[in-house]
Amino acid sequence: MSASDRPFQKIAVLGPIPRDHIITHRGDVLDKYGCALYTVIALSSLLGENGVVLPVVNVAEEDEAAIRDILSAYPNVSLEGVRAKPHGGDVVELRFVDQNNRLERQTGFMAPITPEDVEFALDADAFVCVPITDYEVTQTTLEYIRAHSSGVILLDGHGPTTSISHGGERVRRLWIDINEWLPSIDILKMNLEEAGCSWLPEPGDDRAPGDPVTLNHLAEFAEATLRHGLRALCVTLDEEGCVAFTLDEQGGLVQTVVGRVPIEHVVDTTGCGDSFAAGMAFGYLLDGSAQTACRYGNAVGAQRAAATRLDGYGDFATTTAQIRAAYGA
Repeated sequence: MSASDRPFQKIAVLGPIPRDHIITHRGDVLDKYGCALYTVIALSSLLGENGVVLPVVNVAEEDEAAIRDILSAYPNVSLEGVRAKPHGGDVVELRFVDQNNRLERQTGFMAPITPEDVEFALDADAFVCVPITDYEVTQTTLEYIRAHSSGVILLDGHGPTTSISHGGERVRRLWIDINEWLPSIDILKMNLEEAGCSWLPEPGDDRAPGDPVTLNHLAEFAEATLRHGLRALCVTLDEEGCVAFTLDEQGGLVQTVVGRVPIEHVVDTTGCGDSFAAGMAFGYLLDGSAQTACRYGNAVGAQRAAATRLDGYGDFATTTAQIRAAYGA
């Protein structure tokens, strides 16, 4: 499919644009805005003239001008849903202990995204939700979108499996009510640790609540979630790529392993998950295939890992060529 053959699309992005203070595993210190900003700009590059990105984000008043200035450089990004609220933006400190793992502390807090906040975007073809903390995109908001829109809803499981302890330390939490959320989600993206926080052990299980799901038990977890209304579950596996689960027409479980898109040097993994979510939503809208979604997710995540600047994302043609080089036709 060429760029000119694709229909014009609207994609909404729900989540914070935090002010991040980052210390990389190499000791480099970076201060920048993050999270949904990566998702928005990645989608902007992929859509080009064939679509518009609708960020839905509440920011602190002192950050509004800077965030609007960054986003205004992308002509297909609407600023209608960028709203300033007093003391309403996330501020996060990230200290990487290695390439993939980090310690997090949050000192500022975005006002939650409400049904009223998404009203203007209900005609979107997809809603990419990338919360970093449990309160930011609520079950109520997802239920409202489901009831009033036909758009595909993708949720990053990082939000509902992360909370904040006394002192601002960001910690894992059990997503005990996940089954209440699933009917309002089409695609759920998470890693093995987040999956572990979303699957409580049955009596007799030898794992403790919150233990990461092992690869041997991943299919069992996937089937449990898909039976509650998901179209697809995607579990990322760091350098190994990801695995997607769907149900076939007869209700049987289909597992699709999608290897990584190789890059020469990993520069900065901050925002890789948010970028993956962008690519996944875009790929899914192309043909409704979980495999296509994961391939675009892997490609856009790799683009992010190989760059430090926000202009490291490829357009549709460049990203598609990268995917063909990695996976073949």
